[in-house]
Amino acid sequence: MPRTLTLTLYGDLDVSVLDERPANRGKIITALRNNPKVSEITKFIKGHLDAGRQTYLVYPLVEESESVKAESATEAFEKWSKRLKPHQTGLLHGKMPAEEKEQIMQQFRANELHALVATSVIEVGVDVPNANIIIIHHAERYGLAQLHQLRGRIGRGEHKSYCVLLTDSKTPEALEKLQALVDSNDGFVIAEVDLKLRGPGDVLGTAQSGLRDIRFADFLADTTLLREARTHADIVIATDPKLEAIHAPLRAFIDHENLALEHRS
Repeated sequence: MPRTLTLTLYGDLDVSVLDERPANRGKIITALRNNPKVSEITKFIKGHLDAGRQTYLVYPLVEESESVKAESATEAFEKWSKRLKPHQTGLLHGKMPAEEKEQIMQQFRANELHALVATSVIEVGVDVPNANIIIIHHAERYGLAQLHQLRGRIGRGEHKSYCVLLTDSKTPEALEKLQALVDSNDGFVIAEVDLKLRGPGDVLGTAQSGLRDIRFADFLADTTLLREARTHADIVIATDPKLEAIHAPLRAFIDHENLALEHRS
């Protein structure tokens, strides 16, 4: 998330870098589609199901909502169950009892269910190497980090995998966000784009994103300056940890900012 990346830039967090995929993992291809025909998506999925692979179909809602114009997983399950016959389709969402969710996942892992209509409940902790397609409906409704996590449900086996982002949005912000996933599978690149689009949040507070008090700096473009400032800060802490003497004005400024932060929260 933006604030976490910003904290690493500031030097408040130690970073371990894992920049290689595990061996014997198939390539993931990500595509963005605006209002494609259902028949095209169905044909694409069935082609892979016929070859023995499995598919996730992700929706943002569990049930239909009057306030949100988006198809729900429950509605979609009925439709996909018919479209994908004779292949078996399951439904998984967070409102199900834990025992029922586990039973559905066991059936999917065993390839007794070939397609799984689900909400973002599958975002973490799901490992089915045979699943090589994920279709994310209304993709503009998800954050970049969440979309990247969902995409991580595929590409866990040796087969080439496909993440298809479906949207009916035409706003530049939404399309730029989704295009970032098409352009890169690198989580570090995705995090940088997320930081750029959503802002760094409060480094001293709890806000995970958004623009705060610093209006003149670009955290990504000014990383060299940020590193230099961090080096000077380390020297100050080493030589004058209580910020006394010539650093007293800095201490007064920090106290003022902390007080303002308490009032904001």
